[in-house]
Amino acid sequence: MEDDDHLRRWFVRDILPYERELERYIARSCRDRAEIADIRQDVYARLIAGGMAARAQSARAYLFTVARNVLIDRARRAKIVSFEQVADIESSWQPDTDAFERALTARDELRRAMEGLEQLPPRCREVVRLRKVEGLDIRETAARLGVGRHTVERQLTLGLRAMANYMLGGKGRIVRAPLMRRSEGGEA
Repeated sequence: MEDDDHLRRWFVRDILPYERELERYIARSCRDRAEIADIRQDVYARLIAGGMAARAQSARAYLFTVARNVLIDRARRAKIVSFEQVADIESSWQPDTDAFERALTARDELRRAMEGLEQLPPRCREVVRLRKVEGLDIRETAARLGVGRHTVERQLTLGLRAMANYMLGGKGRIVRAPLMRRSEGGEA
């Protein structure tokens, strides 16, 4: 279980920040926009399956290598798979006995994420909601809230860190780095 916690922390801290970039990468290679989410989930599943070995590498490089391999595999299958093979795959399918337990775990994690979101200050909560739930880009979010793009980026970073902390059992508080005064930074 401890390895699962480490893996979750690694995934939230090192992989999720690249989600938007990953979706754009997949979209460039995928003609059907409806498949982007499925491909992204395949990439995440392979990352998780890589487990401990994945964490020894550069997270971004590993993520995009896996994404490239998933796209190549899908392209190969699209050209090779016959109707008989599809029928064989469907007939050999066995129901997943752990599906109910995974569904309960997913529901609990979603509940925890929603609680973490509610812990955030109002502007930070709205930035996270607009960017991650509604899928707006930084420019659209900034325009809707009437703030600068830098503010959106900063609020999103703070909010996601606080939510990840909350989901991993922490208090989910926003932690801001102390600002240096000009006299402390060596400037006049």
